[in-house]
Amino acid sequence: MTDIDQLDILNEKDWAAYFRPAFVESILAEHVWEHLTVDEGTRAAELCWKYLRPGGRLRVAVPDGLHPDRTYIDAVKPGGSGPGADDHKVLYSWRALQTVLEGAGFTTRVLEHFDESGDFHAVEWDPMEGMIRRSRRFDNRNRDGALHYTSIIVDAIRPLPGANSALLP
Repeated sequence: MTDIDQLDILNEKDWAAYFRPAFVESILAEHVWEHLTVDEGTRAAELCWKYLRPGGRLRVAVPDGLHPDRTYIDAVKPGGSGPGADDHKVLYSWRALQTVLEGAGFTTRVLEHFDESGDFHAVEWDPMEGMIRRSRRFDNRNRDGALHYTSIIVDAIRPLPGANSALLP
């Protein structure tokens, strides 16, 4: 686990101090991308892609901008009332986050999200491949069965050279 003091995701010198390109097997970024502008998020995705090995995984989770609960949105939006929201710069939809990650060259699979109609979608995912605490299954605020706190969760895979661009489950 790192924080900006150890590795600034936007600073290539920080990356190079710890890793060589195409070396890292997996990266987990739970509630990081919302603290970056869209341009910074794109740059961060490009650096993750550069330092991940082919076939490596970047798992990203961010607050869900399509969550139907207005209290949730008010807490997580840029300048919102929730912890850390004073530094949020973007409130993503699943499509917007997917676009940023795919623009850096990743193949993506959306694991959890609300859609534009307010319906929740989730596929089974393995927490051993990157535990997201602020998720449908693992956030204690959802213990009563209602989805009080969820995240958009996306797996972004750096494709193998010559591989089909479709990500298989």
